[in-house]
Amino acid sequence: MFDQVLEFVKRRKNYGNDDRVYVYDTHGELVSLPAEWTDVVAEDPFVVMADGRAAFRADDLLKLADLVEQMRAERLPATPTSVRWITP
Repeated sequence: MFDQVLEFVKRRKNYGNDDRVYVYDTHGELVSLPAEWTDVVAEDPFVVMADGRAAFRADDLLKLADLVEQMRAERLPATPTSVRWITP
C-alpha cells in the first residue's frame, strides 16, 4: 500500500490508545490501518532531524535501559546467598 492514495473515511483512537485510520482500499473494501502508517500523523520530529543517522531514539534507549535494569534486579538476589565461597 506504499505510496497509494486511498479514500479517507475516519480516524479513531480505540481502547489502549490504539490510533487507527479507516480507508477504502483499491478494491473498495473498508480497512483499518495504524495511523502511524499514514500521513494523517505528523512525522516524528526526531526522525526528521536524525535524517537516517540514528538507529534508535534516545527516549526509547532510556526506556530499554530501565527495562534491562528491572529484569536484572528481578533475576539477581539482593544478597549473595547463592554464592559459595571456596577456601583453600
